[in-house]
Order: sequence, then C-alpha cells, then structure tokens
Amino acid sequence: MQSHPTEIANNIAKPLILCDAEVRDLLPQLDVQELMKSLFLALSDNTAVQPPQTLALLPNNAGDFITYLGAMAKEAVFGAKLSPYLITEQQPIITAWTSLMSMQTGQPLLWCDSSQLTVERTAGTTALAIDYLAPENSSHLALIGAGTVGLTHLRHVLKLRRWQTISLYAPELLDNPARRDEIMSIDPRIQIAIDASHCTKEADVIMLCTSSAQPVISLTDIKPSAVITSISTNAANAHEVPPALLNQADVYCDYQQTTPDSAGEMCLAASQHGWDKSQIKGDLASLVAQTCPLPDYDKPVFFRSIGLGLEDVAMAYGIWKLASQQLQ
Repeated sequence: MQSHPTEIANNIAKPLILCDAEVRDLLPQLDVQELMKSLFLALSDNTAVQPPQTLALLPNNAGDFITYLGAMAKEAVFGAKLSPYLITEQQPIITAWTSLMSMQTGQPLLWCDSSQLTVERTAGTTALAIDYLAPENSSHLALIGAGTVGLTHLRHVLKLRRWQTISLYAPELLDNPARRDEIMSIDPRIQIAIDASHCTKEADVIMLCTSSAQPVISLTDIKPSAVITSISTNAANAHEVPPALLNQADVYCDYQQTTPDSAGEMCLAASQHGWDKSQIKGDLASLVAQTCPLPDYDKPVFFRSIGLGLEDVAMAYGIWKLASQQLQ
C-alpha cells in the first residue's frame, strides 16, 4: 500500500540528500508543466506564499548568496533554494541547492542539487504561459538560444501546438556545422536561421533563451500578433527585447507582485518610456485561474519570467515524492 507523503515524512529519520545525477534520473518522471500549473493555482487561491528573494553579500567582496523561498499549504512544505556566486581566482563558482521542510513536523525532508531542476522549471513555466497565450492555430515557432536552457524550452513546447516549422538561431552555430546537425536531428521541422531577423519574421511564437543583456530581436522583425517569451539573464537591467516594446504589446508575467520591479526591460520601460506596471494584463496565477483577459492578438504579446522560489519548491517536492516512493 502506498503511503501518503505526510506518513512518509514521519517515517524518514533523516532528510534525503540527492546529487545532480540522482535528480536527473528522477526528472523524466515529473510532469513539470502540471507542477507549475498547480503552484500558480495555489497562488491564486492564497494557499501558497511567495516571499521576496533575498541577496546576502559576502564579506570582502567574495560573492553573494541568493535565497528563493516558498511555502505550499496543500503539500504542507516550506522550501528554500540557496544559490551562491563565489568569486575565485579563476571562474566564479555558481551552484544551487534546495532544502525542503515539513510544515507539519518541522523536520527537514530533502536537500537536493537544483541545477537541472532550475532549468526544467524555467522551461516548464514558459511552456505553461505559451499554452495559455498562444492561439491554438499557432504553427510557426522560433527559438533564439541553443544552450541547455533553450533546448529544454524546445523540448517542453514541441507538443503544445501543431508546429509546421521551427526556426532556431544562435550565433555560435554559424561556424559549427556538427552542432547544427546535432540540433536539427532533434526534430525534422527544425531549421537553423542565418540571423535573428530570419528566425523571427514569420514566427507565431518566439522564445528568447539567451544570456544577452541587450535586445536580441527587433520590433521590425516580428509579426504584429507574435507571442514572445523571455527569461533573460541576471545581469543588471538585462533585457532580451527593446523596452519600447512594452508600450506596444499585451504584457504578461510569471508573478505580478514581483516581476515588474526586477525584470530589466520593465524597469527601463518605466524609467525611459513612460510604461507603468499597471498595464500588465495578467500573470500565471490569474491565467490558470482564468481571472484575467486573454490577448486580442491585435498587437504583440509579451510574457516575462524571472523565476519564483515556489517553482523551486514545487520541483523539489515532486522529486522528493518520487525518491520517497523508491524507498518503500
């Protein structure tokens, strides 16, 4: 007989500790998009709490720790992802681990490497947004960025619509035919574009998955009704789209209470172009709860995600359940 998660928690004396390889072994069993949908529904009905992330600067300019927090009442768990940026004489050290604790017993449940969990939840969040915001007849997909994050996004959205074409652009592919062939082997619909404008000009949905701190697309190279998603990078005021786009688009985000004050293009649009965060039409919580308007598609649609601690908590909870079941 399968135990309820609460019973499992009471029977495990020590928290599970999972390294990156162990997490990756369990990930294929997770329905990431469903996990993301559940947590945003919880946000909408006030059964989840999303505190602001915190930044702790280390003494002597040695780096920092960012802490992402979240609590989910239905699952009775509190979690925190800790992400250090440690300055060394060589490359900086960047890791991420998530802790999970029971809200019923106060005991730790899990301590796991979050590197791949972060990639998966970021892609799952974007996929959830596309599923709500992209018209059902969307047939042309574009992706800018061919790193791990970008290709994970692609995997998450391949089955969301009946894509006829998938255009992909990344500068590093131009002189790397072997890598181009490897990526095109993922799906026969994938074609490698020679530049960003050729990648996006016919696209119904455009996913931006780069580490660029500057715009990677032009407003003149997108369809008037294109749906654009952006995750950007953690550089100061990083923005993958021109900030002026926001005054010309229907704008959505992952969490309306925190994203506008952190997302680079939103901050710049407010300070330079008179845009106001009150113009945001909705976030994922209101989209999944169906309490915000959907786009009219008479202008571009822009979705911005910065990542939430609750996403990390939900992913860790899913991994903990799978790992606990294996111990029975």
